[in-house]
Amino acid sequence: MDEPTRPGTPRSLPAAELQRRLEAGEPLQIVDVREDAELALARLPHAVLHLPLSRHGEWMPQLANRLGRSQPVVVLCHGGIRSWDFGCWLIQEQGYDDVWNLQGGIDAWSREVDPGVPRY
Repeated sequence: MDEPTRPGTPRSLPAAELQRRLEAGEPLQIVDVREDAELALARLPHAVLHLPLSRHGEWMPQLANRLGRSQPVVVLCHGGIRSWDFGCWLIQEQGYDDVWNLQGGIDAWSREVDPGVPRY
């Protein structure tokens, strides 16, 4: 499950593993970097911190207050590309060290975990 990663990059987290960790009650901070319209179409059935990348100027000044460093951070988007970039930024520019990228994003969650989450 845990594949080797390059320094400065998030670890990949398959959707089924995220579901297992959530069901086990692990204290994960889930960050969704998709846009408002995407979140309205499909969302995880768990609490997420919504930080749309296009509005980074709005949330960036408060990031340290909204996203703690003591718990793992799981980042997601539609397919895993934007969240990967954001995860790299968290590690390389903001100093977070326990960052995971939801492999395949919300689309993988829909295909592999919960088909009730619409695909788009």
